[in-house]
Amino acid sequence: MSDFAIFWEWFAFGVRWVHVITAIAWIGSSFYFIALDLGLVHRPHLPKGATGEEWQVHGGGFYHIQKYMVAPAEMPEHLIWFKWESYATWLSGFALLAVVYYVGADLYLIDRNVLDIPAWGGIALSVASIGVGWVLYDLLCRSPLGKSTTGLMVVLFLILVAMSWGYTQMFTGRAALLHMGAFTATIMTANVFFIIIPNQKIVVADLLGGRAPDPKYGVMAKQRSLHNNYLTLPVIFFMLSSHYPLAFATEYNWIIASLIFLIGVVIRHYFNTRHARKAAPNWTWLAATVLFILIIWLSSTPKLPGAGEGQLVSRAAEPFMQSEQFVAVSDIVQGRCAMCHTAEPFWDGVPQAPKNVVLDTESAIATYARQIYIQSGASSAMPPGNVSFMEPEERALIVEWYKSSIAEAGRLL
Repeated sequence: MSDFAIFWEWFAFGVRWVHVITAIAWIGSSFYFIALDLGLVHRPHLPKGATGEEWQVHGGGFYHIQKYMVAPAEMPEHLIWFKWESYATWLSGFALLAVVYYVGADLYLIDRNVLDIPAWGGIALSVASIGVGWVLYDLLCRSPLGKSTTGLMVVLFLILVAMSWGYTQMFTGRAALLHMGAFTATIMTANVFFIIIPNQKIVVADLLGGRAPDPKYGVMAKQRSLHNNYLTLPVIFFMLSSHYPLAFATEYNWIIASLIFLIGVVIRHYFNTRHARKAAPNWTWLAATVLFILIIWLSSTPKLPGAGEGQLVSRAAEPFMQSEQFVAVSDIVQGRCAMCHTAEPFWDGVPQAPKNVVLDTESAIATYARQIYIQSGASSAMPPGNVSFMEPEERALIVEWYKSSIAEAGRLL
């Protein structure tokens, strides 16, 4: 049973790997087609219905690409659909959310100092909040406000700010920023699943049926695709934020999350303008830099309580505290790890506990038993570079402590 922790770690790694691979495929195709669309040039010799063309060179050859804004006169023999990258990214991302935050809800999702709810309640809140984002967004796009690109983006930004604050009132800081990524990514994938692909299928059906396709379907799909393009960079930040406590574990983490959307928008605006062969809006880099400096300043404010501080000992942590080896393991952790994994680290160059894992108390050490075992027992990842000189015997004791505690817990069950 103790080896299950190693299996689960590799399983989570595998799911994460799939998520990264599919996300790269989706983001790559999204960026490419937006750049292609903006770079199209209309020329007199184009076939009827074609709105623009572009010549590109790559891989030792030239590509001649033409775009039909609504549809060509007849259905082409071969048609490639770009949809599976989006679906696979969302499915693998939700699987990763379940593996890390739902299975480990007591540790990573729920902060009882923020909202004292059971694990199932936190999971229900998570699922419901992710789904409601798409409903609100879709209603906005279909409303009269949807005809105003600027007005729609302002209202959407205000919703994202509200959600950023709301998530910090429900979950741990780490889970809050991760959920902003899931909230936004769900809107993006739902755009593909419910709007872009169905609209394209309607156009294809009209072509096959000999009918003239309605241009409104292409216009609607293009609007949603553009929204996805501007939301991509913030989603990438939120997916990476769990590695950086200064992003998720400071007092103004929800403001940091809000500012990230603005940075993503101005950066995409720069590249989209360049792809459209217009004058480079260099001011966007100054704006992004100022916003990023503001984020750095906000992150220097007082820290939020770390996981394990003031928490009651969970039932899952009890066997680790009751073990005969616990006192010795606690001494090892305090001596080899706590100089960094503390509320106020005193190791040079470490301003905040890595991943906000604070091991100041016995209850925290018991709560993070599996992570201590994986990082310092089953592997030698921690301490990094073994800077605190953890001995092989100490690592062996951590392994024995973890395995015996798991075995004892299983026996009691």
